[in-house]
Amino acid sequence: MFTWVIAATLAVAAPAPTAADATPPAQIMVLPAELQSRYQAEVLSGHPSQHARLERTVEFLFGEQGLGMTYRESATTTVAAAYATREANCLTFTLLFLALAREAGLDATPQELVQTLSWRQSEGTLYRSNHVNAVVRIAGRQYSVDVGRDAVMSRFPPQPISQARLYGHFYNNLGIAAMERMDLVAAKRDIDQAIALDPGYANHWSNAGVIAVRTGETEAAERDYVKALSLDPDNTNALFNMAGLAHRRGDAKREAEYRRRLARIQEKDPFHHFLLAVNHERAGEYALAIRHYRKAIRLYGDEPRFHSALARAYLGAGDTRRAAKALARAQALSDGDTRAADRSRLDNLRQLDNLRQ
Repeated sequence: MFTWVIAATLAVAAPAPTAADATPPAQIMVLPAELQSRYQAEVLSGHPSQHARLERTVEFLFGEQGLGMTYRESATTTVAAAYATREANCLTFTLLFLALAREAGLDATPQELVQTLSWRQSEGTLYRSNHVNAVVRIAGRQYSVDVGRDAVMSRFPPQPISQARLYGHFYNNLGIAAMERMDLVAAKRDIDQAIALDPGYANHWSNAGVIAVRTGETEAAERDYVKALSLDPDNTNALFNMAGLAHRRGDAKREAEYRRRLARIQEKDPFHHFLLAVNHERAGEYALAIRHYRKAIRLYGDEPRFHSALARAYLGAGDTRRAAKALARAQALSDGDTRAADRSRLDNLRQLDNLRQ
């Protein structure tokens, strides 16, 4: 996944510059000669049809006789490095697939799932992630190629993006990784490259502001956040960061203004309520968890994992009847392994409920 930062609460001094240079954009998707040779021999030999090329490419990427690629969230690398390590996150996997698809003459382009439910917190910083994959068009039909779609929760279907934006996400990921290891010189270099490639993407500007805060350049940070909001007035990351910056400066009026704007957006965001519910559930506050899970479902009722989570909260509160009902709804919205898992859990709940009656 590619990542942006919601808020940074600490500013740290920039370390000495590193000797490493930025990866030139032209090198990101270059196929190593060995990989190119293998792909030609193992996938493209015999002049297969377009459908066969697509099927063989996917098998080549994941099969034991092929590359046997594995997923690692932090593996934002060039195609050559991915081939060497056999590791990729969704961004690098998409780059690798697109490079092979280009070699195969397939009509493949990147696309992005915005507003996914993926986040983590570390060292006073909250990180949220989006997701990218590839779409292939053959004979009027479209096929999605995705390394981790089953694990991604998203409200909206994927949207096509440009190659420049895909590359921008690559440098954004490198910049955030550099920031995490406190190499702020590299972080600024990489986020500047992301912005140069795709200056119309609000989240990259917001991240530039976070990096500026960490180097003590609060005026530059404010300019970056303002730019992000000029591109996307409802950008929750920039609103959150602007509120935090106003708080640091003791400007209560501006802080309240940005927090009001943020709250209006979050009130309509099912993922926001889901995350609140998860936090309440972890704290054993089941009534509050149930309230926010139900709010998330009212806003986005077709997500089975919302209903499964609500069932879990009802169980924590001792209400097995409502838990069984919520799981039944999750089952109706699910399929495959998820449906089987929910069926097993539902049967267990019903047995438990019968014992208590």
